[in-house]
Amino acid sequence: MKRRTRIARTPHGRLLLGDCADLLKKQRSGSVDLIVTSPPYGDNRRTTYQGVKTGEYVTWFVPIARQMYRVLKDDGSLILNVKERVIKGERGTYVIELILAMRQLGWRWTEEYVWTKKNSYPGKWPNRFRDAWERCLHFTKQRQFRMYQDEMKIPLGKWAERRLANVRPYDLIRQTSAVGSPFGKKVANWIGKTHVYPTNVLNLATESRNRGHSATFPVSLPENFIRLFTCPGDTVLDPFIGSGTTALAAIGLERRYVGIEISADYFDLAAGRLLAFEHLQSNTDLSGGAPRKVAASRADVGRRKTAIRRVAAARSRS
Repeated sequence: MKRRTRIARTPHGRLLLGDCADLLKKQRSGSVDLIVTSPPYGDNRRTTYQGVKTGEYVTWFVPIARQMYRVLKDDGSLILNVKERVIKGERGTYVIELILAMRQLGWRWTEEYVWTKKNSYPGKWPNRFRDAWERCLHFTKQRQFRMYQDEMKIPLGKWAERRLANVRPYDLIRQTSAVGSPFGKKVANWIGKTHVYPTNVLNLATESRNRGHSATFPVSLPENFIRLFTCPGDTVLDPFIGSGTTALAAIGLERRYVGIEISADYFDLAAGRLLAFEHLQSNTDLSGGAPRKVAASRADVGRRKTAIRRVAAARSRS
């Protein structure tokens, strides 16, 4: 008899307990608009969740990448947050090998965003400085894909007030590079603008609060990509959902989500966070508005506390 997949549902989506290599096969083709995920890094944090040997990383991930390609819509995007670890004093090459393997599957390596960590952990090593950035690899299925760049505009800055207060004649024409590069600028193009497009570098602090998970990224990280590549009502998938951060970002931006988690403890932890957040977002009157939902939320809070205790106990034994 086949064992039924455990599912936790909220108004905006669902969490699935199990191995994404198996559960992705059950998802409909072309059913998600965006995938944002951070798979286990090679050989990292094996005491808190399942690790993958660096030499086996590509072989392990390729079947998952193939299923992600199938479930993603043709105009959708995949954001893969992953970075090579240091092995015997040098960086591993498994992420580079993975990029090449994914291109063989049909993925287009469209862009690479850099997440710089404002509050990276201190440390000292004899042959390098502390890590303060991570890769966010952007893959698509085709050259033309959905991207809403205007959603990401940032304030122009006070420098513009000073610079544009005195526009000179040569500011009205395009100035080419003095060293012969193809780049140039026309200062007059900035007149009247209050917002501009950002760079491909995301300056975000790491998650500093205890979320019961050893590798939680900040909710602002998936939020940026969800705003950039989807519209309200679209579906976001995270096949390594962990403590549920990607789903939290999706709910907050009025998107739907599908999350998959292999650890029962983290599954319970994520379910508790999402149910509590859904109640907060809906402004439900907890005194008499929806007693069934309130009961479910309280029960899930209890499961969340139990999950945190289990994870803490596992760490103490390791």
